[in-house]
Amino acid sequence: MATAALFHGTSLPFFRCNTRCTMSNLPENGGPLPQIPVQRVTLKHLGLKHKKGEPITMVSAYDYPSALHLDRAGIDICLVGDSAAFLVHGHETTLPISLDEMLVHCRAVARGTRRPLLVGDLPFGSYEASSVQAVESAIRILKEGGMDAIKLEGGSPFKVAAAKSIVEAGIAVMGHIGLTPQAISVLGDFRPQGRDVESAMKIVESALALQEAGCFALVLDCVPSPVAAATTSALQIPTIGFGAGPSCSGQVKFIRPVCNLTYI
Repeated sequence: MATAALFHGTSLPFFRCNTRCTMSNLPENGGPLPQIPVQRVTLKHLGLKHKKGEPITMVSAYDYPSALHLDRAGIDICLVGDSAAFLVHGHETTLPISLDEMLVHCRAVARGTRRPLLVGDLPFGSYEASSVQAVESAIRILKEGGMDAIKLEGGSPFKVAAAKSIVEAGIAVMGHIGLTPQAISVLGDFRPQGRDVESAMKIVESALALQEAGCFALVLDCVPSPVAAATTSALQIPTIGFGAGPSCSGQVKFIRPVCNLTYI
């Protein structure tokens, strides 16, 4: 009673607010609204788009707000990339980010999306030791990170074997060839790959090997357009281009965090 007396005759806008303004699922007639389920993109959906020649869209996101925007835009694939190492954490390469850090990003993105196929990067150091380590890390990306699939870099025989082991464990794998940032210590710098006949043939061979290992799609990173076109033509699975020209089955873009700071 004492509490009620304090507010007697006092105008409190937040008490007068119509509750319907914060309950958008409550219709005017009081009955339930028909719920339209949002169907998650699957490998089958991607396969059908690829068969029809429809472009596949893929965007990389690292947090909940970005994931919300990506989800509403109707993007096919959301990649939680290890590029978070330099785009979010400020490192100069992708090497420092750990699996545990990647899982934090994966969970945040998973909470913000309902539609796209979710793909989580296996970071450097989480799958190179053995195929057993690769499978264990991939399982964590799905179970703890809420992802639908994983991506790993490289087309060497060892990487192909790791991809095959993960697929055989029941986990969908996206490959990544061309410029592979995790191999920066070998490459020396971030430069386009496949610029001569020998390296171009190696890209096509690696792509075919990863397809044979069971990968559902491949990222072609910084590959000359003719090489990307030849690789795409040789494969039965989609290619996602990043700086690889218009002939790929789809393209990947990054949501770059924006920071507006005024230094005094």
